[in-house]
Amino acid sequence: MKKTLNAAGKKHRFGKAWMHEHVNDPFVKEATRLGYRSRAAFKLLQLDERDALLRKGIRAVDLGAAPGSWSQVLAKKLGPGSTVVAVDVLDMAPLRGVSFIQADFSTDEGLESVEHALGDRPVDLVVSDMAPNLSGIDSVDQARGIHLGELALEFAVDRLQPGGDFVVKAFQGEGFDAFQREVSRHFAKTYVRKPAASRDRSREVFIVGKGFRSRGPADRPPPSPGR
Repeated sequence: MKKTLNAAGKKHRFGKAWMHEHVNDPFVKEATRLGYRSRAAFKLLQLDERDALLRKGIRAVDLGAAPGSWSQVLAKKLGPGSTVVAVDVLDMAPLRGVSFIQADFSTDEGLESVEHALGDRPVDLVVSDMAPNLSGIDSVDQARGIHLGELALEFAVDRLQPGGDFVVKAFQGEGFDAFQREVSRHFAKTYVRKPAASRDRSREVFIVGKGFRSRGPADRPPPSPGR
């Protein structure tokens, strides 16, 4: 998902102070040294270190994957025999061990493509580092962020097998507590984490759901009329 465009469709102009901080960021330097596409790789690595998310041979889906640093981590940590499907509306350079789908996973066409890549099998892990296009209006950006989280949760609830795990980016603010409660409803344990790689000034956190509970009758959509 795009993360750097404002409402006018133009890239934000970062000041010298931000650029100085960025080029001197230890996670940026380490990402460059290790060949990760962005410093965000360390957020997933640190979440895994805390919550044991990445297990050899599992099936995982990376929502909003571009530029691909989380998919790089998944492919490396899950290893041979695993299935990693990355999805984004933006293009992404190929990665060994990752099946990339350029699509909107919230559409019927996008979901069909994802399910085909998964072989219609349930998955063990769904991760989402998606963030909204920024408008500069806090209330609008917060609502958009929560909406992306809700889309990721809906995808996870429909496709995780019992016991599976879920990681989703969220921003603290209006709607966050309600969204956290909704995630908690579907998992045995839920945590709010802020990895060291997340910048201190950012409201960004990650909600981690462990131990997916299979969908009950109350969670299933009502039958179509006439059935």
